[in-house]
Amino acid sequence: MNRQQETTTRVSTAGIARKGDKYLVALRKPGSSIGESWEFPGGKQLFTETPQQALKREYLEEFSVEIVVGESVYTGHFENRNTRYRLEAYQVQLISEAFVLKEHQAIRWVSLKDLKHLPMAQSDRSIMRHLEQRLYEEA
Repeated sequence: MNRQQETTTRVSTAGIARKGDKYLVALRKPGSSIGESWEFPGGKQLFTETPQQALKREYLEEFSVEIVVGESVYTGHFENRNTRYRLEAYQVQLISEAFVLKEHQAIRWVSLKDLKHLPMAQSDRSIMRHLEQRLYEEA
């Protein structure tokens, strides 16, 4: 990757909330490039934010819940509409589960095994595969 590509890369964040063997995923409303796809909640980092600040803002904006952001669990890259993104996923702890769905039509806790059968954007699939690999290595 050359220097110009690196400076034009945007950052997208994902929060990985886990309860036992289940992970929090949300179904996007129709109407966007990833509409009606399941995702690990998160969103685009504003230029003045850290990835952790972006995750906190996104959870508040999209669900009206506060989170505590933990360690980084995955970093990858993807393209969407001719823009290159660095995807950063972090463990998150929910302060509350009183979700108010604003950008999503559903939210649920799903095992990785069941998540494989849900429609997801490729970027979220890459996180899912990484989580599966980590579980396999821990076993």
